[in-house]
Amino acid sequence: MSDQTAAIPSLDDRVRRFDTDGAVVGVHFLNDTPVFVLGEEALLFAPEQGEKRVRVHGGAILASASDGERIVSGGDDGKVMVTTAGGAVSDFASDPNKRWVDQVALAPDGSVAWSAGKTAHVLTKKGEARSFEAPSTVAGLAFLPKGFRLAIAHYNGCSLWFPNAAGAAPQKLEWKGSHLGVTVSPDGRFVVTMMQEPMLHGWRIADGQHMRMSGYSARVRSLSWTSDGDFLATSGSEQLVLWPFDGKDGPMGRQPTILGRRDARVTVVASHPRQPAVATGYADGAVLLVRIDDGALILVRQGDGEPVTAIGWNANGQMLAYGTEAGRAGVLRL
Repeated sequence: MSDQTAAIPSLDDRVRRFDTDGAVVGVHFLNDTPVFVLGEEALLFAPEQGEKRVRVHGGAILASASDGERIVSGGDDGKVMVTTAGGAVSDFASDPNKRWVDQVALAPDGSVAWSAGKTAHVLTKKGEARSFEAPSTVAGLAFLPKGFRLAIAHYNGCSLWFPNAAGAAPQKLEWKGSHLGVTVSPDGRFVVTMMQEPMLHGWRIADGQHMRMSGYSARVRSLSWTSDGDFLATSGSEQLVLWPFDGKDGPMGRQPTILGRRDARVTVVASHPRQPAVATGYADGAVLLVRIDDGALILVRQGDGEPVTAIGWNANGQMLAYGTEAGRAGVLRL
């Protein structure tokens, strides 16, 4: 493999590295402590001193979300668990049939959503339980930024459900095929799903106008909105693909911005919380910081053949953490 990073400025020597002894499937920050979600059973708290492994599930961890103060996780043990910054773990909810809990989401007001099979559940901040039966297995959950509304991805489209509107039919956004994840734009105007095919599908919520975003070499598995909401950063190709959402029509009739091109495919993306930049992980193990304005690159991790599987920033964008399929992890303080 040719060295594609030889001429790129590097912060590789400033990264604190360690092994997690398990595949990393998620990265979150609780305050300024990086927490690595492992594929089996545990979370690894990794402050500068005193790493701590916390067991949260009795099997595989299938999904996680965080608001910076707690991590909500779902597992194949049928449980939803909450872990706080101090490492305290509580049993939040469970599926009575012990089905896998493979989707979780957090609302701006602190409410929690999760799913098992075709059922989506919400526990409001006031402790009120709500549930919705989707047309097929729930494949993605995302709260809208305003109003108490949940986007639910499933086969043949997406449903927008108001948990507090008893008996009200959800808004249906239809498109044939398997929709395997969902995100909502920061301004609440657009919904985008990841499909089984190498493409994204989107809708403008106000009128249901369709948006088809294709051209990928593989299925898209990672999405991240830039801090200003102008771009949706995506994995799925041998470059970082940024779709424009700064106009009233989103990406309709427009081309994406292509940056950070390599021989290896982009596996995971995480937009900086304040600046126009995206941390980008690749299948060859490289991690790059990509500046959107001019396409400038900074190397964070040299490629070593181990796919990057998780990446994330702390709230102020001063710390970046990543993890790989083989359990290599790193933390960079900028």
